[in-house]
Amino acid sequence: MTAAGDSSPAKGTGPPAASEAATATASATASEPPSEAAPLQLVPLGRMAATLRSPHVLAGTPAGDRWIFEVVEGSFEGDRLRATVRGQANADWFLLGPDGTGSLDVRVLVETHDGALVYVHYTGRVAAGEPGAPLYATPRFDTGDERYRWLNRIQAVAKGHLTGDRLTYEVYELR
Repeated sequence: MTAAGDSSPAKGTGPPAASEAATATASATASEPPSEAAPLQLVPLGRMAATLRSPHVLAGTPAGDRWIFEVVEGSFEGDRLRATVRGQANADWFLLGPDGTGSLDVRVLVETHDGALVYVHYTGRVAAGEPGAPLYATPRFDTGDERYRWLNRIQAVAKGHLTGDRLTYEVYELR
């Protein structure tokens, strides 16, 4: 009861107005970390394989040693995507840093089994000084073909191995 004898709550002691409640909730939410992040899903996309030429090596560049590996031939085989490498401008502009970390920078044009052209670009890392070290990559796809526009909206991840001149990756769509 208030001093005047009525039963209304004293000013400032009642429930907050709707806008005050929304502001309080937003402030609490902004300062608290999310309770749980959604787990990542790896959905198989396919196997990517390529045969590489011996590299052109540019030692001692300002960024490190640049090794340019041209792609002789390659393919992508999966349930949703089947394609082969097309053209002559396909390569990895690999950079070897002073600490032995290799940085991938790959650009490839592929043609699907049904005639669509898809540009594939991925970057990644490898511990270049360790024999047999896996390569980790993050492929992205670009196409204007309506049948494959779904590729434009996905992010893929891949783990691969280089054996001699043959490079093979297992590729997954992140969801």
